[in-house]
Amino acid sequence: MSFEEKSAWIMGVVAASSYGVYLAIVLGLAGTMPVAEVPYVAPLLWTVGASIAASIALHILLGILSPKEAGKKDQRDREIYRFGEYIGQSFVVIGGVAALLLAMAEVDHFWIANVIYLTFVLSAILGSVAKIVAYRRGFQPW
Repeated sequence: MSFEEKSAWIMGVVAASSYGVYLAIVLGLAGTMPVAEVPYVAPLLWTVGASIAASIALHILLGILSPKEAGKKDQRDREIYRFGEYIGQSFVVIGGVAALLLAMAEVDHFWIANVIYLTFVLSAILGSVAKIVAYRRGFQPW
């Protein structure tokens, strides 16, 4: 497995895990109050920060464990990376449009923030899955 494929696995797993932790915290608090009144800002910031820190730490560990592969990208790696990023970015656009529509409808900040966070997570996961599939099943640039 190439360094870049391992990196895609790290990004996908870390994104899904951190969002799972966030959901567990918010839904745990929602048992005692209405969902829209849950104090979501601190858990959101902590899980995003922890996700970034975990990703950095795991990439450093990956670089230590496989120093010969670290930083080496060939043309195929670059094309797969770009392909995965294009696929994943579609959810960022969807999130922006959804947040804009929710803001126009004057929906509570809780829902707007959570839609944006969800689409960022889905973007990371979908981009990682696209990269992993391209590595595993082959990749044909258009």
